[in-house]
Amino acid sequence: VRASNPLPVRVYTRSIHTPPLFTAHTTTSTMCISTPLIPRIHTRSVQTLDFGGTKEVVIERTDYPRDKLKEIFKNDTMAVIGYGVQGRAQSLNMRDNGLNVVIGMRKSTEPGSGWELAKKDGWVEGKTLISIEDAANKGTVVLYLLSDAGQKQMWPTIKKYLTKGKTLYFSHGFSIVFKDQTGVIPPSDIDVILAAPKGSGTTVRRLFLEGRGINSSVAIYQDASGKARERAFALGVGIGSGYLYETSFEKEVYSDLTGERGVLMGAIYGLFKAQYEVLRANGHSPSEAFNETVEEATQSLYPLIGENGMDWMYANCSTTAQRGALDWYPKFYSATKPVFEDLYKSVKQGEETNLTLKANSDPNYRKNLESELKQIHNEEMWRTGETVRKLRPERQSK
Repeated sequence: VRASNPLPVRVYTRSIHTPPLFTAHTTTSTMCISTPLIPRIHTRSVQTLDFGGTKEVVIERTDYPRDKLKEIFKNDTMAVIGYGVQGRAQSLNMRDNGLNVVIGMRKSTEPGSGWELAKKDGWVEGKTLISIEDAANKGTVVLYLLSDAGQKQMWPTIKKYLTKGKTLYFSHGFSIVFKDQTGVIPPSDIDVILAAPKGSGTTVRRLFLEGRGINSSVAIYQDASGKARERAFALGVGIGSGYLYETSFEKEVYSDLTGERGVLMGAIYGLFKAQYEVLRANGHSPSEAFNETVEEATQSLYPLIGENGMDWMYANCSTTAQRGALDWYPKFYSATKPVFEDLYKSVKQGEETNLTLKANSDPNYRKNLESELKQIHNEEMWRTGETVRKLRPERQSK
């Protein structure tokens, strides 16, 4: 796809958000070299915005500055259960935001274990790095960030520490919505809330450190205290969100599982693979097939969509590319929409939950997963990608 010149030219305009000025601070965390770039002036308030014709309330990070977060949670201990990609990122962000955080996990002295990683990140064994049971007991807010299968397995242990007045926090609605399969049914005298970052833990941490913050959804399942909603949004900011929108546990998990299996991961890989194989079967070289399938998409076109939308990307490509895309997208739409409808039905009916819990509970899951990922890694397309990425200009000087 040849980009038309000059890039900014098009026949209509749209306002583009300009980020505020930020100030850098330092931290002792080994996951980063700096703490969040905190806005200098609190200028925003809760807003009702128009999303394509639908009004929605949006909460921004500046609605809960650091001092306000510390005041809201001044009497709380945040007990993060699990130190995977989300647990690690969210706990470090909360710590950098001045909250009182402890990590609960199984002790292991094996090199590369989560326990050893937590120690490298500055958590102190016996004080802020403790057993799951001790953390659940000590925490007034229990952030349940184990894997979905792990949450099911550990629930009988965790539940007995969820005494009246505590808050149970999730970053995924899976265990609550599919409680018939997970057995996760919270006591009625606690708050149950959710803040779900729209990205991996790595991105949660990275955007926080860049002074931006990730988009997240917030939901309230139980409000025993009468303060669950404010605390949910505040904690959403505390874990590193830039802006937050409200949803329900059900809608969060249905959209999340659909997105992961669809456009975000499963569908996009399927499309990449299909186009690459067609190009190769018709005599195109590996480098040409990869560049026209993956590299140009991720390095040139998708960033334009992220900047200002699909129409913006189309407007900044050649007329030949525009015409072809506009003519062919309806065919792809018609071919794939039934697949997405089947996918959503599978998610909503709990079929995906059953498959996930069954696979993740298999004692050989990690070994099987590594085998599947190795198979993808060894495909010609991705081996070609390794070479192509080395040729990127920014990598040539390294």
